[in-house]
Amino acid sequence: MPVEGGSSSGSASAARHPKQKRKAHSLSIRRTNSTEERPGGIQRGDMLDGQDSKLPLALRSNLLDLFGQIEREFENLYIENLELRREIESLNERLTGDGQAVEGGDPTKGALKTKASHSTSQLSQKLKTTYKASTSKGKLGGPRNFSVATWELWGGDSWIVSSFKATTGSRALCQLLKEYVGHRDGIWDLSVTRTQPVVLGTASADHSALLWSIETGKCLLRYAGHAGSVNSIKFHPTEQMALTASGDQTAHIWRYMVQLPAPQPPPDVSAPCDEDQDSSDREEGEVDGEGPCEVPTVRVATATLKSHQGVVIAADWLVGGRQVVTASWDRAANLYEVETSELVHTLTGHDQELTHCCTHPTQRLVVTSSRDTTFRLWDFRDPSIHSVNVFQGHTDTVTSAVFTVGDNVVSGSDDRTVKVWDLKNMRSPIATIRTDSAVNRISVSANQKIIALPHDNRQVRLFDMSGVRLARLPRSNRMGHRRMVCCTAWNEENQSCNLFTCGFDRQAIGWNINIPALLQEK
Repeated sequence: MPVEGGSSSGSASAARHPKQKRKAHSLSIRRTNSTEERPGGIQRGDMLDGQDSKLPLALRSNLLDLFGQIEREFENLYIENLELRREIESLNERLTGDGQAVEGGDPTKGALKTKASHSTSQLSQKLKTTYKASTSKGKLGGPRNFSVATWELWGGDSWIVSSFKATTGSRALCQLLKEYVGHRDGIWDLSVTRTQPVVLGTASADHSALLWSIETGKCLLRYAGHAGSVNSIKFHPTEQMALTASGDQTAHIWRYMVQLPAPQPPPDVSAPCDEDQDSSDREEGEVDGEGPCEVPTVRVATATLKSHQGVVIAADWLVGGRQVVTASWDRAANLYEVETSELVHTLTGHDQELTHCCTHPTQRLVVTSSRDTTFRLWDFRDPSIHSVNVFQGHTDTVTSAVFTVGDNVVSGSDDRTVKVWDLKNMRSPIATIRTDSAVNRISVSANQKIIALPHDNRQVRLFDMSGVRLARLPRSNRMGHRRMVCCTAWNEENQSCNLFTCGFDRQAIGWNINIPALLQEK
């Protein structure tokens, strides 16, 4: 969680409590499923007693049973695979003898491959169902999403393993656009301007906000007016103004002027490059790029909003840009007039610290989320009164709740769920997305209504409004975030669709999302 002040790196880490990397513990499983492989007179209990392990006897026995079942299934599949290969070779010899050629010279592109793929798919589904059910009952005492996809089997028979992958073609659907590196601490929030020139803004625990050229990745401007962690950044709908919220208990409105650099020529792909370094092995303070050393810096805000008694965690512009709303750890949200910086309303009612606030793109509606497991909908459409509705759809901290262009609200939580709500009937969600990790600040694309979920486990997943999973952004040693992903933001200008993500690894990343291919894959 963004912090109030002090040492940005240490205090931000302590406040957010990011998940630390855990060393994987390897299990050495002996082939004990077949009785003929055991020495005479030795039973399973004897073998368990004879092995040095700290695991309870019942747990080890269950592990052996489960992996024994896996091994037997793969043995049957392997035997069937050998028989199919022999049939293919026999058919190929017959076709060669008859003077016919197999399509493409590859005998595996016919009906026999279809049969093999169908058999593999059936086995994949059977194993997924069996072992997901086993782990969800706590038999393994570990993660619920136990998977056998990581087994490396029989060298060239990689098609068996690939059948267990949940999604395919992620690299073709989601391609890396640019990395934005220069902050000296974790990045909590990011946003894209709504006016020309279109730039990317990032808010960081290093007490600064940076503006970036989306195409070149060059830092254009630095805002250094806050005395604490910058927890949020949002741009005015029509003017070149930014709104930032900070751990110094204030929100700032400041003006900016930037000039986009000339587009850079495409890189020489034939030139050698050193990409062998595992980014997960970099030192904590090591970052790529030169950073924003010589960029213009703005240090004075146009307006300072300072009525809160705690960390201001988020802020947003109401439709029209004449008012702003702020959310704070003091359990209140404030509504201000931009021109006079006057406090108009104090929105109270949450039992614990607020985590996020968001405004409707076309109506005077505000939604606030909190650690009290609720989010609240505030209605300012009637100037004389403002109403509030409370929604209790989660069992843990609601990390964010956002409006869509239509009549929906999407909420994400530390309870590892995301829920889609209809503003016309908020009694129960119309869709629930269950994940394997806490969800941070989500975003929804305006045109296609695709939900981007940033996770504590470094993943970023894409879903549609009905809860169907569309894709997962690539993540490897050379691509993706190395620590938890804090926020996502969409940019759908110029007939392209870009998704931006930021994380506690001090960098923001731009992705090009192939929407037609994504929907076709669906």
